Amino acid sequence: MKRFEELDYRPTAKGPAILRRRWVPAVDRHVVEILLGDEHLMSDLFIEGESELARRALALAPDRPLSVLVGGLGLGYTARAALEDQRVARLTVLDALQPVIEWHEEGLVPLTPPLRDDPRCVLRLADFFTWFSPGSPRHSDETYDLVLLDIDHSPTRLLAPDHAAFYTAKGLANLALGMRPDGVFAMWSDDPAEDQFIHALRGVFADVHAEDVRFENPLTGEASQCTLYLGRRR
Repeated sequence: MKRFEELDYRPTAKGPAILRRRWVPAVDRHVVEILLGDEHLMSDLFIEGESELARRALALAPDRPLSVLVGGLGLGYTARAALEDQRVARLTVLDALQPVIEWHEEGLVPLTPPLRDDPRCVLRLADFFTWFSPGSPRHSDETYDLVLLDIDHSPTRLLAPDHAAFYTAKGLANLALGMRPDGVFAMWSDDPAEDQFIHALRGVFADVHAEDVRFENPLTGEASQCTLYLGRRR
């Protein structure tokens, strides 16, 4: 049994993208992880926050066929949770890293069933943070009932400095223009709720609030938590 295995290594403009599998004695199984340079992007050891991001947003969604956008593919758990809801008619996942998309297409990630098997799901190579800006590849009539974001560690702990513009009133207003009436925006964060970002959200969305997601952490033997931000398009 290999205790550590690098499944793929790809150089990218943002740094090396690495898919690896390692044995974690605390859970008595292999864990699959995605890294970008020195940044730890995703692990299937903790998937509760990613799954709850989709489920809690869908609980607030209008009762109609839904077009859903996911920013950040990772290991696919947010997208998979969204596809469990039969109201989801179309799900588009944006990721800026071609290797991550290819890992899903080639079946290298452990997700079952794979996203590629669901005809409602489309994986697109694109930068979420420019998707709603003027001049992006998005067609102006391409709007969404739900937008689910899971890329940066938090609104202030960013993977890239140019992401910062999205978390401002202007960036959030551009996002809202690409959403349908009563559409829901939801975002994952690894940090506690930040008042400044909630204030920015309330300038654009209604019913804005933050929720904690608590889950057992087998590495510490205690509970851990992450944060979800949610708001409704006015």
